Amino acid sequence: MSHSPAVPVAARSRRNKVPDPTASFWIIKVLATTVGETAADLLSDTVGLGLPLTTLIMAVALVVFLVLQFRARTYRPVLYWVTVVLISIVGTCVTDNLTDGLGVPLVVSTAVFGIALLAVFVVWYRVEGTLSIHSIDTVRRESFYWLAILFTFALGTAAGDLIAEQTGLGYFPALLLFAGAIAVTAAAWAVGRRGPVVCFWIAYILTRPLGASTGDLLSSPVQDGGLGVGTITTSIVFLVVIVAIISWLMVRMRRDDTARPQPGV
Repeated sequence: MSHSPAVPVAARSRRNKVPDPTASFWIIKVLATTVGETAADLLSDTVGLGLPLTTLIMAVALVVFLVLQFRARTYRPVLYWVTVVLISIVGTCVTDNLTDGLGVPLVVSTAVFGIALLAVFVVWYRVEGTLSIHSIDTVRRESFYWLAILFTFALGTAAGDLIAEQTGLGYFPALLLFAGAIAVTAAAWAVGRRGPVVCFWIAYILTRPLGASTGDLLSSPVQDGGLGVGTITTSIVFLVVIVAIISWLMVRMRRDDTARPQPGV
């Protein structure tokens, strides 16, 4: 699945638009998914915007940042991660609208989003010959990438709520379950060093319900199985940590650019 066909040089002139999956990538990803869960509840319930208006506002903001992301010619940490946070919130809102607004059972939405994500992967691979995030360097590949990301967030929200709430497992056991599944995936890649693309996407999908369970555990009232921290505090703390890590990444990128030999020097 990591095969990448030859393409014209002009089509690959854009640099890769996605960061490497380093430790900082996974940390920010989990934090962003948690913020997606808590921020959606914060805006909809705590602030009182309601789910439909929250969905509309966040969807418009997401479209704006996606346009900026597509127009960028290289990976920009702030732009990329703001887009991820917004798509996390929108993915949560989409699932919540189906569940709370239309009464769609979580098992149905989980299955539908799972099939939709699989369809994106199949078409993406048939068209491009690869699902690797190391080659998101054309508009078409980036389109497949962000569509897949949206479905991973919607799927993760539905699956997380299904396992944590409707099965009666609870937020903390669900968190441990998803964390364990991610650990098994990481171990499978580390031991065999095979299927890195498959392992990446499995881990990426699992981090969504992991983040959702973490957000629900922290923000939900104690009587509902949470820790009672609240959506406001949880969202602010996690956003501050995200900003801190991104700021550190940008400083390091500038330092690396300064240290890199310039042409003709």
